[in-house]
Amino acid sequence: MTDEKVRIDKWLWAARFYKTRSMAAAAVTGGHVHVNGARVKAARFVAIGDELRIVRNEMEFVVIVQAISGKRGPATVAHTLYEETEESKAAREMRVTERRLMNLGRDFPPPKRPGKRDRRLIRRFTKKV
Repeated sequence: MTDEKVRIDKWLWAARFYKTRSMAAAAVTGGHVHVNGARVKAARFVAIGDELRIVRNEMEFVVIVQAISGKRGPATVAHTLYEETEESKAAREMRVTERRLMNLGRDFPPPKRPGKRDRRLIRRFTKKV
């Protein structure tokens, strides 16, 4: 961790928010990353104390930059690069519980493939006799 200048896409990759640097750059240019409330380009430099709003797979992270690094390391080191806000943690946990409750009554995958009788019932139900 150094105090040098690092591009935001490289920092997001080093902090393990994205698997590759090109995915991080695509997210930044696609508007999924905001720095201090403003949409930025991938070439913008990150500074300590910046607030980043990162949207990834329907999940939103709001983090404060604690350290700068351009090298990807272990997850334990990557977690020290930022601090997630309490509101962000609560919102993510709420979203996870909502998704879990929505999928409560579903059977994934189906218990078995439909048999001959089941296919007949399905055709009858969809009126494709």
